[in-house]
Amino acid sequence: QVQLVESGGGLVQAGGSLRLSCVASRSIVSIGLMGWYRQAPGKQRELVATMSSGGTTAYADSVKGRFTISRDNAKNTVDLQMNSLKPEDTAVYYCHAKLGWRDQWGQGTQVTVSS
Repeated sequence: QVQLVESGGGLVQAGGSLRLSCVASRSIVSIGLMGWYRQAPGKQRELVATMSSGGTTAYADSVKGRFTISRDNAKNTVDLQMNSLKPEDTAVYYCHAKLGWRDQWGQGTQVTVSS
């Protein structure tokens, strides 16, 4: 088990930037896959970005070129740098860790992008 706590959400104008941070309660070195998901009102939760323990990244097509995921194993953090934000990026963003057969989720942080 690991507790995940997100921060950095807020209200930003279209074209602006936010950096989300996820702090884990223990070492993330052994967690093979961590990432960020988001859920907008009336929509299913969707994958935004993932990073493996080996540094391999994957992004949703809608955020490629704008968002960057990073892991700092020494600090037990997973960040999501979001640039060129669009109103359609508005959602609750969740930090995620794959723990074997189980999924661990953070509490979520609201990101609102105004036009």
